[in-house]
Parts: sequence; C-alpha cells; structure tokens
Amino acid sequence: MSIKPKALEAPATDAPAPSQTFEKTVEGLKQSAATATASLEQAQAQLKQGYERAVKTAEQFAQFHQGNIEALVKASQIWATGLQDISKHVATNAKTAMEEGVTTFRALTTVKSLKEAIELQTSYAKSSMEKALAESGKLTETSLKLAEQAAAPLTARVNAAVETFTSRS
Repeated sequence: MSIKPKALEAPATDAPAPSQTFEKTVEGLKQSAATATASLEQAQAQLKQGYERAVKTAEQFAQFHQGNIEALVKASQIWATGLQDISKHVATNAKTAMEEGVTTFRALTTVKSLKEAIELQTSYAKSSMEKALAESGKLTETSLKLAEQAAAPLTARVNAAVETFTSRS
C-alpha cells in the first residue's frame, strides 16, 4: 500500500469551478442591488406620498383656521354694532326718564295742595316703574337676540369643524 500525498490526489469532481462561483456571486450581488433599489424606490414613493398628504393637511388646516378667524371677526362686528344700538337705546331712555323727572319736579313746584303733590308723585312713580319694566323686557329680548346673532358665525364654524373632523375619521 502506498500513501499518496493529498496534494497529488485528484480534485473532487462535484466542486464548482472558480468561474462558476464568481458568476453566482455576481448574480447574487445583482439581485441584492435590484432588491435594495426596489425597496429604496418604494420607500421614496411612500415618503413622497406622506409629504404630499402632510402638505395638503397643512393647507386644509390653514384654510379652516382662516374661516375661524373670519367668523370671529364677523361675530365681533355683530356684537359691537349690537352693543352700540343697545347703548343708544339705553341713553335715549335715560334722557327721556330724566326729562320726565324734570317735568314732574317742575309740576311739583306749582302744586296747590299736598294731595295734588302726592297724586302727581304717585302718577310719576307708577309711570316710571311701568316704563322701566317694559324697557327692561325689551333690553333683555334685544340682548338675547344680539347674543344669538353674534354666536351664529361661531356656531357655524363649530358645525363645520364637527363635519370636517368626523368625516375624516
């Protein structure tokens, strides 16, 4: 029996040739590069899509906020105008009441008897109370209408917000 050194033994026939191994490596690298490229392109497309959605949402938010500001300005204008009208009305009533008081005082200075003074004072007090109650009712009604009118633009914006945000859910 002779012993042959391993270097002299014939190579195994089932081992791939070096050129085949190189080609498989190159092919694997090409596939990996193609997969990586496809993944990057998909990630870039998703990023672009997310960016476009974010920009669109920001634009919608800005438009919606602009509507809120416009509603607030309109409500403030209604409120200011209404308060001016109410103030003018109150001032007119105060002037009228003052004039009636002065007229009654002048009439009191010319009365001939205590009974006549009491009747005049009672009539003035009754008339003043009736007018004050009537004006108080009118003022309350006017104030409630003003509050409703001033709140209308804000209520419309709240309704718009509810519709906008519930439709997105």
